[in-house]
Amino acid sequence: MVFVFWTLIGLSFAIQFYLSSYKAGRPVTWAQAVGWSMGDWYVWALMSLPIIQLARRFRFDDVKWGRNVLVHLGASAICSVVYMVLRAWVGQAQSRLGGQAVSFAETFTPLLVKTFHLNLLIYWVIVSVHHAFDYYRQMQARELRAAELEKRLAQARLQALQMQLNPHFLFNTLHAISSLMHKDVEAADRMIARLSDLLRFALESGDAQEVPLRQELDFLSRYLEIEQTRFGDRLAVDLDIATDTLDALVPNLVLQPLVENAIRHGIEPRAKPGRIHLRARREHRRLKLEVRDNGVGLSPGGPPAEGVGLSNTRARLLQLYGEGHRFDLGNSPDGGLVVCVELPFHCAAKTV
Repeated sequence: MVFVFWTLIGLSFAIQFYLSSYKAGRPVTWAQAVGWSMGDWYVWALMSLPIIQLARRFRFDDVKWGRNVLVHLGASAICSVVYMVLRAWVGQAQSRLGGQAVSFAETFTPLLVKTFHLNLLIYWVIVSVHHAFDYYRQMQARELRAAELEKRLAQARLQALQMQLNPHFLFNTLHAISSLMHKDVEAADRMIARLSDLLRFALESGDAQEVPLRQELDFLSRYLEIEQTRFGDRLAVDLDIATDTLDALVPNLVLQPLVENAIRHGIEPRAKPGRIHLRARREHRRLKLEVRDNGVGLSPGGPPAEGVGLSNTRARLLQLYGEGHRFDLGNSPDGGLVVCVELPFHCAAKTV
């Protein structure tokens, strides 16, 4: 990269030297223009390597920046002299190749008069460009670290929310089993067996924040087996799932708390049979999930009070999708509560 950089600079000055020689009435060949220009800038290419090492060691953002400035002032003067010595030797070699014998003093003296101050400027340009690129790399590294930390923080929050949700679900299910223990021992026994299967299934997918909808429905069906054992004919569930949504990724355990909320607050308080309708549809690049019950719905006036399940679900959706999701609760025109979740539609990458 250093070689290409200085070659491009040398070629640009060679073009300028070549064109200006014709305008001045003292034309030179293209080979002469390239030779003299590259002689100048390849010397700087060689010298730029120790200059960059000095710039890395004596930085201006260091606590001893004043001392470092003095170091670079002295180094710039030394580099100017070293450049003129090296360029004089290169000039002598080029003159011999051209069939002329020129002494070192004849080559060095015009360089001392014409280029000493320019060399100082070039030194500081090299140091400044190095610092600019170094600051840019540091800024990118800081942004990368900040993004990684933010990602880890979001994952930690999601895991904390999921850990909060699992005990809540477990306690509610155990409470339901205990309520049946003295009424219907066989039903309670079936619920315990199904709870064991359900917990095993939950543990197998516990680390995943997103799962395919078909897997989420499989988990939900196991949960509904427990609830239907408890409620019997009082609970009916309708599934209206579009086949093109089954591979879509959804938050792990997103449906269970919504259905549990519909059962506890919509169906359990009433003696007559209840029905839950679950619907999944894809609309362009959005996945829409809907859980509807025919229960009592929201009481008029005031916002709905959200328990652990709903508030946890809302927080997880916000962490996973930010403003790219929608989570609404409202009364259905036909009576009961309807919960709508809208997510970006995406599927897991398939590996061959």
